[in-house]
Amino acid sequence: MKIYTKTGDKGTTSLFGGTRVPKHHVRIESYGTVDELNSYIGLLRDQDTDSETKQLLIDIQDRLFTIGSILATDPEKATLKSGKSRLNIPELSDNDVEKLEKAIDKMNEELPEMTHFILPGGHQSVSFCHIARCVCRRAERLSTALYDIEAFDDRVLIYLNRLSDYLFVLARKLSKQLQAEEIQWIPNKT
Repeated sequence: MKIYTKTGDKGTTSLFGGTRVPKHHVRIESYGTVDELNSYIGLLRDQDTDSETKQLLIDIQDRLFTIGSILATDPEKATLKSGKSRLNIPELSDNDVEKLEKAIDKMNEELPEMTHFILPGGHQSVSFCHIARCVCRRAERLSTALYDIEAFDDRVLIYLNRLSDYLFVLARKLSKQLQAEEIQWIPNKT
């Protein structure tokens, strides 16, 4: 299979199902940002962390490919009138969201109570986590903009929202593990 097709040379690209749209379409921005997020999750997975976290990050990357598939599909071509999938697109489940929530709860049990906002940083691994969180929030914003135009499985929005929460708590967990200082944001009133 050739990597280049030359079909996008005039600024359009093909959605799953064949529909062509401009490369700046909010749908392309949405799944492109999910792809960017997936790369940052890979960078996090490459950090020195425990095997349970690494495995969950692999699962998250798989789910992000699923989300990308959902976002990259023309909704009119995605399902038959009966509601069955026409293009055999993978789906998210409520369990995918619950898995993130359980991981968040487990990490929070071992962390000190948070009383202030925290400045991102303290260690390179922690900073990568915060960058991934910010990209996740952007993916969520773009996906909600797309959802307002053409609705899709709302579990995508729920998953992205919960994933950004997971990444925040993971940053705190990594700070603790790596003995990195968490600097609280105390507003400067001068």
